[in-house]
Amino acid sequence: MAIPNVKRYRPFCPVCNDNFTLMAVLPNQANADAYLADAVARHDHKAFSDAKAAMSKVRVGQQKQVKKK
Repeated sequence: MAIPNVKRYRPFCPVCNDNFTLMAVLPNQANADAYLADAVARHDHKAFSDAKAAMSKVRVGQQKQVKKK
């Protein structure tokens, strides 16, 4: 079940040179541009690059074994 008022933002990080996904619920009077600028400033570049590398890693040696009769 999804939260209906959550908005998805895709800010660009110039250090990582990539977009990252940020989901947030902001109050009506909040400035979304200021929030996104602050989020990019406190973005963890090392954790983002490590998670991205781990996602695309190919596992070797996990082939399915054939049952012999």
